[in-house]
Amino acid sequence: MANTYTQIHLQFIFAVKYRETVIHSTWKDDLYKYITGIVQNHKHKMLSINGMPDHVHILIGMRPTQSVSDLMQDIKGSSSKWINENHFLKRKFEWQEGYGAFSYSVSHVPAVITYIKNQKEHHRKKSFTEEYVEFLQKFNVEYDERYILKEPV
Repeated sequence: MANTYTQIHLQFIFAVKYRETVIHSTWKDDLYKYITGIVQNHKHKMLSINGMPDHVHILIGMRPTQSVSDLMQDIKGSSSKWINENHFLKRKFEWQEGYGAFSYSVSHVPAVITYIKNQKEHHRKKSFTEEYVEFLQKFNVEYDERYILKEPV
């Protein structure tokens, strides 16, 4: 794509199915490396990745060679297959259907990277659902309460 110049920064948030807390500290770094490899194989740039046992945040510099939905389908599909093939869980692993995608200007990138790096501290004050709804409201995204990634019961 000669003479195509872009600056697209997207944060993605996606959760484990039923919001189960199954991403274990013993293999989460390998999962993050695997997801980073998927992003890089599509020629996007991983800027930050982190999460909690029930969800993941990534911030990427995205090239316009792929749709958001195709990238997320590959990330979620390939990483769940990788988790299952490595038998990290005694049952089948799945990501929750759907995801959040939020765009940022270059001036906001450092703050988003810091936010993603500090997930553990952040979630001491706020639940995942509170955080996710806050993102949707901040970015003026219309949503249906029935389909929000709910807290486990």
